[in-house]
Amino acid sequence: MTNSYQFLEIEREGAVTTVWLNRPDSLNALSVDLMSEIEQVSLAFLDDEDTRVVVFRGRGKHFSAGADLKQMGGGPRNMVMRRRDSALGARMIRAITEIHQVTIAGIHGAALGGAACIATACDFRVGSEDSFCGYPEVNLGMNLMWQSLPLCVHLIGPARAKRMIMLGDNEDAKTLLEWGFLDEIVPSERLDETVNKMAIAYAAQPPVATQMIKQSVNAVSSALDSAIMHMDSDQNLLTGKTEDLKEGMQAFLEKRDPEFKGN
Repeated sequence: MTNSYQFLEIEREGAVTTVWLNRPDSLNALSVDLMSEIEQVSLAFLDDEDTRVVVFRGRGKHFSAGADLKQMGGGPRNMVMRRRDSALGARMIRAITEIHQVTIAGIHGAALGGAACIATACDFRVGSEDSFCGYPEVNLGMNLMWQSLPLCVHLIGPARAKRMIMLGDNEDAKTLLEWGFLDEIVPSERLDETVNKMAIAYAAQPPVATQMIKQSVNAVSSALDSAIMHMDSDQNLLTGKTEDLKEGMQAFLEKRDPEFKGN
């Protein structure tokens, strides 16, 4: 696999391939181009018979700050094309979940919104002690989309998922470990070592059996996900027309608490 990407860096060591999100100056914010590249590289692993484990990491201070708000809204597209555009995030997440190889997210700093979705789409998550995750969409007047709500529910259960997604708070690594969102937390200086150790352990397993087990577990746990969540991008287009969204965005830019009125 060649590193022909603008916003990703691909590193390969033996049977482990690391995909680095590489927009550090923008906190690895998920621009349209970066999301497209994540989708492309995830699909490319289908033809990669040498890689047995795929690791997702982030360059710079944070794993990723989430969706690039500077690109929200886009140009004057009609509704047909806006619906297609809004499906990119779900395609990206689906491409990650459908990687045959074992996937691991190594999280440091922030993994917010869409970045938390990427982490939940992986098989395992290791966080540094200073890492934190959250779904801030609701505080901007938006729903959680990208068909990622079930992924959170599967990991931490319905009550905690409601709390995490409805309140939009950032949860620290210790809490996320207790809830089952993270599989392990380690000091920052040991994150590389721990992620590599986990990756090597899974890479040493028989790949055919391991990948079939992964696919079977995913099929059992997510049997109804697509049937239930296929309209979440349309829900997002609906919230995009509300006064609450405008208020949420304005409050975010002005660094104040929003005043939502249900309009």
